[in-house]
Amino acid sequence: MSIEKTVFGTTKQGNSVSLYTISNQHGTKIAVTDLGATLVKVIVKDKNGTPKDVVLGYDTPQKYEEASKFFGAIVGRCANRIGGASFELNGKTYTLAQNNNGNNLHSGMDFFNVRIWDVIKEDNNQLTFALESRDGDQGYPGTVKIEVTYTLTEDDTVKIEYYAVPDQDTILNMTNHSYFNLDGHEKKDVLAQRVWIDADTFTRADAESIPTGEIVPVEGTPMDFRSGKMIGEEIESDYEAIRLGNGYDHNWVLNHPGTYRKVAEMEGAESGIGMEVWTDLPGMQFYTANFVEHEEGKEGICYGKRSGACFETQYFPDAIHKEHFEGPVCKAGSTYHTTTAYHFTVK
Repeated sequence: MSIEKTVFGTTKQGNSVSLYTISNQHGTKIAVTDLGATLVKVIVKDKNGTPKDVVLGYDTPQKYEEASKFFGAIVGRCANRIGGASFELNGKTYTLAQNNNGNNLHSGMDFFNVRIWDVIKEDNNQLTFALESRDGDQGYPGTVKIEVTYTLTEDDTVKIEYYAVPDQDTILNMTNHSYFNLDGHEKKDVLAQRVWIDADTFTRADAESIPTGEIVPVEGTPMDFRSGKMIGEEIESDYEAIRLGNGYDHNWVLNHPGTYRKVAEMEGAESGIGMEVWTDLPGMQFYTANFVEHEEGKEGICYGKRSGACFETQYFPDAIHKEHFEGPVCKAGSTYHTTTAYHFTVK
């Protein structure tokens, strides 16, 4: 195991940005930048032993600053959507940025992924990034000291651990927003790639992707991935969720909540590369790059619609407004700690 630190470039303000590459003995590599603690590359060998970069991204820090698709991003304080861009906590109303049809998406415009994080720990196979989010940051109460740790194991698992302690009651719901294409980031789309999701239900959403509060069975719908199927098999179906989301872009209610378990799988159609998703969180947003168009990415590749798939583990969207959804409120002095991992295999 080794970590190599290189210069990634500079921000628009002229601040230096570093890239940290972790390699294991199999030749698997991940590259993470201190700009947003962003996952820039995941390189694994395909069935022919050829290295493949299986996540979408950019070649420079400035492209990450300019972009709006959250490639590889750590999203916080609250991932996904909060309806009406406001919430009430302990009798006080907090107003957030309206950056998504009058709602709040991924905590507003002052995103965590365009801030430079501190690297507080470098080990053989592990990097820990830290960020202090002050009271009132993004409109949320309380100062929160946040740590995100990336680990690459010898069995080709990329583990992401989130740790935070707020000094006031606040909302915490963090995720990683990587777009995966297991045939290689340069491939046109993921429609022929197979996905399995361990979920019997999903949260119905309205036309603005705000959950209605209804928990809907996947049985007999295009949302059923329990037996596994190609992403493109039913992605153009005449079904409400598909129509409103322009494809898959919903929160699946994961089975066996409260335990760290395998919740999803993805398989490359050509590469033989497989990926398992593990988490201890109750929900996962499965998103198929429905709104990615003509996005210039790494190595001059132009990413388009369906060019990748996201597996954003999370508390349910808009949970602060739905009493029956597991809440994202983290109490003052208590610990927010959650883990998500992507385990890679090859056939």
